[in-house]
Amino acid sequence: MKNLPDIHFTANCLIDPTNPITVNLIGAGGTGHRILTELVRIHISLQAFGRPGLQVNVFDDDIITEANRGRQMFAPSEIGHFKSVILVNRINRSSGTNWKAVPEKFGTKTLHLLPSLGKANIYITCVDTVSARFDIATALRKITNQSRNDRAQPFYWMDLGNSRYTGQLLLATLTEIKQPDSERFRTVANLPKITDEFKQLLEEVDDHDEPSCSQAEALKKQDLFVNTALAVNGAELLWQLLSDGMIEYRGIFLNIKKFKTTPLKVA
Repeated sequence: MKNLPDIHFTANCLIDPTNPITVNLIGAGGTGHRILTELVRIHISLQAFGRPGLQVNVFDDDIITEANRGRQMFAPSEIGHFKSVILVNRINRSSGTNWKAVPEKFGTKTLHLLPSLGKANIYITCVDTVSARFDIATALRKITNQSRNDRAQPFYWMDLGNSRYTGQLLLATLTEIKQPDSERFRTVANLPKITDEFKQLLEEVDDHDEPSCSQAEALKKQDLFVNTALAVNGAELLWQLLSDGMIEYRGIFLNIKKFKTTPLKVA
């Protein structure tokens, strides 16, 4: 018998939605600020196809410092302000959107402060620590259990993380996604979460993270373009999910030093 390719079909209500697809971006640092720019491109492109586009909420309580200027393109006058507020205001002014900045951490301790903005169809996390990922995974379980059949029902979680030269991005489902009958593909309804699939590896990672005092120090921790490479690949995966209605790959492992990308297939 011929082996059928494994494919995940996008949640049906995200293919032809009557309202903007809601996206919660958690973390507006090196990778987060870059993928936010790509979300603008996705939003405008979806609208070009006659679709409502995206409604994005950005969660980050970090303040802009001098060390952020080279990688994240902030102006000297923006130092001391919230990253999330500056970035979202910039996008709203240039694109006519009404996206929201939430200068708070997203996690189990702040869910009660975010009764409406905490819910979204898609979550994208760009956080620095393993403990934050596990805490967000717990928060997403709570939100998913409370939001079934809600307009802002959670469907997907994309996590992006990196070290100095390497990184990974993985797309997971937050609930089982109903798949169509197919004779051409073996359809896959569930994509595993990073905190489940790689739990042991994550628990072995050094979770110590401190802010950099200068641009030079920041570049010793993370190469200048590792965040950009990761964000562009993540945006492409999201674009395929929303424009093609199906994906064959659910993530990548990246080594920018060796110019190597290893895709992770749906299975």
